[in-house]
Amino acid sequence: MSPDSAYERGSDVSEGRPPADGPVKLNTSVAHNARVWNYWIGGKDNYEVDQQVGEHVAGLFPVIRAVARADREFLGRAVRCLAEERGVRQFLDIGTGLPTVHNTHEIAQRIAPDSRIVYVDNDPIVLAHARTLLTSSAEGVTDYIDADVHDPDAILRRAAETLDLSRPVAVMMLGILNFVLDTDKARDIVRRVMAAVPSGSFLVLTHPTFDAEFGGAGNVAAMEFWNENATPPIIARAKTEVAAFLDGLDLLEPGLVPCSQWRAGPDSPAVVPQFGAVAVKP
Repeated sequence: MSPDSAYERGSDVSEGRPPADGPVKLNTSVAHNARVWNYWIGGKDNYEVDQQVGEHVAGLFPVIRAVARADREFLGRAVRCLAEERGVRQFLDIGTGLPTVHNTHEIAQRIAPDSRIVYVDNDPIVLAHARTLLTSSAEGVTDYIDADVHDPDAILRRAAETLDLSRPVAVMMLGILNFVLDTDKARDIVRRVMAAVPSGSFLVLTHPTFDAEFGGAGNVAAMEFWNENATPPIIARAKTEVAAFLDGLDLLEPGLVPCSQWRAGPDSPAVVPQFGAVAVKP
């Protein structure tokens, strides 16, 4: 994707209420994850401070751009799998980040135009873009919740205004639990969200690791720099810790693997230090 890639749009803007009232306040003096991630995947919605921090992190950990691309490609494969093979028509995308191309709703609604998608984020620049860029097919719905992953009850309460939580939901948590620094708290968030959705719902997860066997040793220094120079603070986890988020769920094949290799076909890209998994609630 080039920095000038155009946003793909649906046919109609969702008729949900505005995500928030009042002007959006942006802090452009400190690098922010949503904008730096956007820079790494070739987007244009970032500032000089984000580019500077992004370049320094990439210098410490050159694979980070491949991680960002692999994470985005994993999202596409996971949504297609759930919409095509499993008949999922509801998606709760927590920590969506900046809209680019091939967003969750675009992929799902190309397969099933009546799909309903709720995006969740709490970054002001994401909110500004969500107001105009997160559109829906005429048959479906796309909505945006301005909320924090640390408050799952608020997310679920707001999501229930758009989604039918008595029917299966695909809960998307791509690259978000790594911003919940307390592992017990992160596990509790997952448990509470998955407890609120019925059997047949799915958890779609990606998470960075420092495990050396997956090339993650460089994550340590890179994240130390990040936590001193950007926001929000971040953490990587071992595979066993990431696997614990999936307790009580049944993993779809091939299980918990580098996200670059989850159902990527015979010409799978190289291993990246970012796990990916899709699991179903029995």
